[in-house]
Amino acid sequence: MSHADTALIVIDVQESFRHMPYWNAEGLIAYLAHQQRLIDGAKAAGIPVVQIFHTRAGSPFDREGGLVRTMEGLSIQPDVTFYKERHSALAGTGLDIWLTRNGINRLIISGIRTEQCCETTTRHASDLGWSVDFVSAATFTFPMQHADGTVFSQSDIIRRTELVLATRFARIVSVDEALAGLNIKKAA
Repeated sequence: MSHADTALIVIDVQESFRHMPYWNAEGLIAYLAHQQRLIDGAKAAGIPVVQIFHTRAGSPFDREGGLVRTMEGLSIQPDVTFYKERHSALAGTGLDIWLTRNGINRLIISGIRTEQCCETTTRHASDLGWSVDFVSAATFTFPMQHADGTVFSQSDIIRRTELVLATRFARIVSVDEALAGLNIKKAA
């Protein structure tokens, strides 16, 4: 089975987040390991790896500030890189054009923040007709506090995101499931 029509999308895994007031590294090491395994598996299968960076002037996401670069602890050699100013990686970046020109029909979504840019990109991609695999273990987010004072953990947010995406917008998969069946090229 060939997956020449598949691309891995790595969203906003950038140093900018370490400089935000909500930064919380809990679970970061495990996330980076899952993300790296997904990247390495995609590369081994010959699947394009697309890196997305979020940009916003006057913040740690400002391209001039030097923090819009791959987060330390992750090794990635993307086939193509796009910069976005909105939550969806498909909004105004040209990613949709690149995917179409390259015959991509299936997206594997990963990155930072689970409920924000990863979820929004997933919904947008689904609405535009792409088949989407959402790899929860290869997404990362931060605890959030509701207006009523309730704190939602990273795990709570990831589970909620899985709930609202499952079957309607994406197939929720593990790293193993995302990579299963891909034609992994064996090193000689």
